[in-house]
Amino acid sequence: MTHAMAEKGYKGMGMEGFVARWYANLTGKSRQEFQALARRMADELPPGSRVLEVAPGPGYFAVELAKLGYPVTGLDISRTFVEIARKNAEQAGVRVEFRQGDAAAMPFADQSFDFLLCRAAFKNFTQPVRALQEMHRVLRPGGRAVIIDLRRDASPECISRAVDSMNTGALNRLITRLTFRFMLLKRAYTTREFEEMVAQTEFAAGKIHEDGFGLEIWLDREEGSSER
Repeated sequence: MTHAMAEKGYKGMGMEGFVARWYANLTGKSRQEFQALARRMADELPPGSRVLEVAPGPGYFAVELAKLGYPVTGLDISRTFVEIARKNAEQAGVRVEFRQGDAAAMPFADQSFDFLLCRAAFKNFTQPVRALQEMHRVLRPGGRAVIIDLRRDASPECISRAVDSMNTGALNRLITRLTFRFMLLKRAYTTREFEEMVAQTEFAAGKIHEDGFGLEIWLDREEGSSER
């Protein structure tokens, strides 16, 4: 059995309480990265495109994209993250709809969105293939999904450089480095494994870009396509 199975043995749970607040504080120190990502994704979007972020966590990307004038919805399994993200949107003066729900059973009608982003979360999904199928279902024909995540074969040197570049203290860097080593790398996928999963969906194929640290997967829903 390959690593890219339809359902993982462990049951991925959303971060809640103290852990969610710690993560929100840690990632909140990298706001410029979220701003740059929002600008880069906006360059791919026609004006007025409806956007869904799957597993937005504290909502930093969604908020930054909403500042650029796009209607954005965020779906996260963590109730704590939904609360934090709503507060972040309110403080930023933008409207983003954050909802609690499962990526493998999204509470949205078919063909609801033009664009979808999932960043740094896909490796944690219990049912990864089902999540991909749901992404296809909620996208309109001609829509696009982008998944950005850690690659399982990232080298220790790349992990160390990524952690060291974070704008955080020594203790948080140590905790983050241990989390990558003992948890996140084990859950992540290689390019080959992603290709195997995508092949089981209506997306059928996609473009995967690699760097030393992660993967960026671009998946298009074909014009005129429909669910089986």
